[in-house]
Amino acid sequence: MFYYDGPPSPGRRSVIDDMAIQAPDVNRVLAPDGTVDERAAPDLSRSAVEELYRLQVLARTFDEKAVTLHRQGRIGTYAPLAGQEAAQVGAAYALADEDYCFPTYRDHAMYLARGLDLEDVLVYLNGEGNYVDREDPETLRTFPPAIPIATQLPHAVGVGMAADYRGDDCASLVSFGDGATSEGDFHEGMNFAGVFDTPTVFFCQNNQWAISVPRERQTASATIAQKAQAYGFEGIRVDGNDVLAVYDAVRDALDAAKAGEGPRLIEAVTYRQGAHTTTDDPSKYRDDEEVAEWRKKDPVERTREFLEDVHGWTDEEERDLREWADERVVEAVAAAGERTGLDVDDIFEHVYATSTPRLGRQREQVVDEPEIER
Repeated sequence: MFYYDGPPSPGRRSVIDDMAIQAPDVNRVLAPDGTVDERAAPDLSRSAVEELYRLQVLARTFDEKAVTLHRQGRIGTYAPLAGQEAAQVGAAYALADEDYCFPTYRDHAMYLARGLDLEDVLVYLNGEGNYVDREDPETLRTFPPAIPIATQLPHAVGVGMAADYRGDDCASLVSFGDGATSEGDFHEGMNFAGVFDTPTVFFCQNNQWAISVPRERQTASATIAQKAQAYGFEGIRVDGNDVLAVYDAVRDALDAAKAGEGPRLIEAVTYRQGAHTTTDDPSKYRDDEEVAEWRKKDPVERTREFLEDVHGWTDEEERDLREWADERVVEAVAAAGERTGLDVDDIFEHVYATSTPRLGRQREQVVDEPEIER
């Protein structure tokens, strides 16, 4: 079990002031410089750690490209994930194939870690597809992203409860941001999970900001993790920039859920380095010093330094990985660009069983072949 005890952001109240959950002597696996606490490190092979790093690098490379694509008008509004790679990859990597996963709209790296193709992520962002094929419900394990805040939490609880009734050896993990804890769905889902002991892991990526609202304006609780106490189960606080600690905490929570020990809430303390979405300007509500302080704990760099120190990761391996990630993103962008199966009429055909006069008027206002300058 791992708890975050890092320093607060400059000029802001500490997120661990008056913390109700006391941290043990081991607080993380990776120090900010990438060195490792051998007592806390999970039993992962070099190849497994390389995979954790590869997924983070691919996610970061894709993230940078996606922001550019939005600026060029080639994809819709995009929610950057930079700074949260370790939280997303570590949590998803801990899932077994049969476990259920309910990501949120920023969790692009979670989809990559679950084996979905990068092209499918881009196709979704381009308005086609929905990340996953839902035609065969028996094989559906990773669900489409929930855009309304926190609506996926009750879904994850219900799926976990159903799996428990059927005697399936699996659990459900639901991912959400700190802002979601202010929604009724969060409390309803937590309460239901606690009452019925569902095999559900609530995974909160506390990135310090709900759009422009800082964490301390979201809740008066000293931590998000301690909210689990009100619903009768355990809350855990982990360093969200430490991919090994996240993996280990989520794996333990999943194992406990499958063993009939009920739900857990994990608060992964991390930071959103970029904007909330590409339509947001974070400079309006946070200062550069805060961002710079958190960049010193960059999760991708910490994993690379760990690989170098513990597993002898070389500069040549680093160059090869970066080249591969660049090439993979270029290929995915090109492939997604060729997927043009949707027509303007598709926007209107699946709203109601029978079209309405209002939809007809809206359709008439849409230009079939708009001219776009790039």
